[in-house]
Amino acid sequence: MNHLLLLASSFTEVKPGLVFWTLVTFVLVALILRSRAWGPILSLVEEREKQIAASVEAAKKERLEAEKLLADQKASITQARQEAADMMRKSQVEMERFKEQVMAEARKKAEEEMESARKTIQEEKNKAIAEVKTIAVDLALQAAERLLSEKLDDKKHRQLAEQFIDQLPRRPSATS
Repeated sequence: MNHLLLLASSFTEVKPGLVFWTLVTFVLVALILRSRAWGPILSLVEEREKQIAASVEAAKKERLEAEKLLADQKASITQARQEAADMMRKSQVEMERFKEQVMAEARKKAEEEMESARKTIQEEKNKAIAEVKTIAVDLALQAAERLLSEKLDDKKHRQLAEQFIDQLPRRPSATS
């Protein structure tokens, strides 16, 4: 135990020579480190500091560029949506116009066909009237011819007319 006590007292005991040489060694090491290592270490630290600052600045620029690109993309998307909506409206207007045009053409064609049918009906009617007139004229001529060939009384006239009507050929009607 004595030995431990002696060892413990040697640590706490101040020896002026040891202090002097410790200080001289510390100053020499500090000067050598300052001249040889401190400068390069500081320059490395400053260079690393500059790199970090440049990286931070580049990150800020990239963030600003990314925000700008995002805003541009949002604007482009908004514009594309607006253009799509405009195109849809234009397509609807064009479809309405086309529909109206087709309807107008269909009405016009129907009216033309109706007019053509009316003309055809009128022509057929005129033909039928002309045919009836022709038949009536033929009948009148035949009746007059018979009347002139015979001298008849009123009873004989009626009988002759009825015979003549019975002899008429049956023609189909104009509507069939």
